[in-house]
Amino acid sequence: MSEDARDTFSTLEVARLLGMAVRSVQMMVDRGELEAWKTPGGHRRISRDSVERWREGRRSGPSRTATAPRPASTARRVLLIEDSAHYQNLVSLLVKQHLSGVELHVADDGIAGLALAGQLQPDVLIVDILLPGIDGATLITSLRSHPQFSRSRLIVVTSLDEAGRAPYAFALEGVPVVHKPQLVAQLPGLLKAALDTTVEAA
Repeated sequence: MSEDARDTFSTLEVARLLGMAVRSVQMMVDRGELEAWKTPGGHRRISRDSVERWREGRRSGPSRTATAPRPASTARRVLLIEDSAHYQNLVSLLVKQHLSGVELHVADDGIAGLALAGQLQPDVLIVDILLPGIDGATLITSLRSHPQFSRSRLIVVTSLDEAGRAPYAFALEGVPVVHKPQLVAQLPGLLKAALDTTVEAA
């Protein structure tokens, strides 16, 4: 039986169908965007109908160019590209505590992050410079130079200290950088400022 003919999918299958990271699909389930339950063996199953509704919602949504203003009712979107579950959870907590009405989406790696960024056209991208599957400097340069992401503000988070970031200096010029030990203290303010800038530019 083909995937499209089945009534349920695993989290991994949905991630492949939608071109997302598994963690992003899990968060969609947690937010109620996809209907899911667990089997007696503890495996998550996601209903085909809810996946199709989500796809249809994306297809029927208003088409926008990178610079087109969004409707006022549309929540501001932040995309975190980060492979560490610890920092994914920490950023999610900070967003909930300090920034109401903001949608946080998460990608586990650079390739999935680029794909998701293209789908979401987020207001702000938070990117870890050390990611599996792609060179961080290449990813950041791509995000900064591609017209599709011209309205998105960029914040880099990294475990590298200033000396360790030296090889990436050309990609980081003019971009806010948060050293991960300072994430709690620095990220909420930088994120709020970036979101305020996107509102003013709309």
